[in-house]
Amino acid sequence: MPQNIYDTPGFFTNYSKLLRSREGLKGAPEWPRLQSFLPDLGGARVLDLGCGFGWYSRWMHDYGAVEVRAVDLSENMLGQARLMTDAGQYRGVTFERADLDGSDAQLQQLLPAADNGTLDVVFSALALHYLENLPRLVAHVHRVLRPGGVFVFSVEHPIFTAPSAPGVVEIPAPPQSGTHTAAPQTRRVWPLDSYQSEGLRVTNWLADGVRKQHRTVATYVNMLIDAGFELTGFNEWYPTGAELEAHPEWANEHKNETIKPTFLLVRATKKEPAVDKL
Repeated sequence: MPQNIYDTPGFFTNYSKLLRSREGLKGAPEWPRLQSFLPDLGGARVLDLGCGFGWYSRWMHDYGAVEVRAVDLSENMLGQARLMTDAGQYRGVTFERADLDGSDAQLQQLLPAADNGTLDVVFSALALHYLENLPRLVAHVHRVLRPGGVFVFSVEHPIFTAPSAPGVVEIPAPPQSGTHTAAPQTRRVWPLDSYQSEGLRVTNWLADGVRKQHRTVATYVNMLIDAGFELTGFNEWYPTGAELEAHPEWANEHKNETIKPTFLLVRATKKEPAVDKL
């Protein structure tokens, strides 16, 4: 079982103070671009992996999904999601606890053979980078999607997960040609190291000792291809100047995102079966 950091009191308290926790989709700056990857949800059957407070699950129900099965490892997250979800209004949304990093047998129990080829959308927001055995989960996701169904997810960008000491630093800036100034000039950069060294990263984010899994962009892409998906949407999210101007409240929480991409947004489509030509 992966680290269940969201059920530790200090971490959960700090997480609950984040803008995205307090304001939901309005506080998730990457949401408009991730939303654009979703198909028409009218009548859809959806699986939400790592559902958190249930913001995305409720939105998908509001926009036509008839069934949203929302899964998370954290009892704290699920408790908050149930508290925020009116059972009468969201009769098609269910919340359950499961380990997405479990064995084949556990994932088969979560997604039984009866689900094969029945789901229209599998969705996950900022959860998959915690999983060590992600290829195994991706294979099961492919199994339960119908042909033409989509797997839409976001993860922390590999440039964000790779460094041994993530953080923006200031370094001397080279003098620009034709300028003369006595004051030393600096520029802000995101140092990148250990990018090709995949695996466990332990960081201090909202609490000490948070465990995440670093993978390169190529590994994410090839994982999907190997499972039988076709890559149909891809975005390395960072806020544009226009977005920052439109959302001055992002100034503190997202001030470093213009230096490097923060999130990787992906849509993978299960291929339709080949039709033999006569």
